[in-house]
Amino acid sequence: MTVGTCEIEILIYESYSLKEKRHVLKSIIERIKSRFNVSVAEVDFNDIWNKSVIGIAAVSNSKNICESAITKVIDFIDNDERVEIINFVKEIY
Repeated sequence: MTVGTCEIEILIYESYSLKEKRHVLKSIIERIKSRFNVSVAEVDFNDIWNKSVIGIAAVSNSKNICESAITKVIDFIDNDERVEIINFVKEIY
């Protein structure tokens, strides 16, 4: 069994309150859940209105599949004009 994890720190442009932040994050998280076979959640900076950390986990029997799934999610988030990826940490076990 192979487990891939990734923490993605993002800056949210369209957010000037926690309510707007939640709206943007909920949209991104739900789209990731529906398009990719991964688990995803907001894991840090819950009380900061323009910054967040999204955690992603993928489980498979192949390292390449986990790597590919996480890379696709990173690319998906990177292509969203509402946010900017500041940093990410990817690990495959």
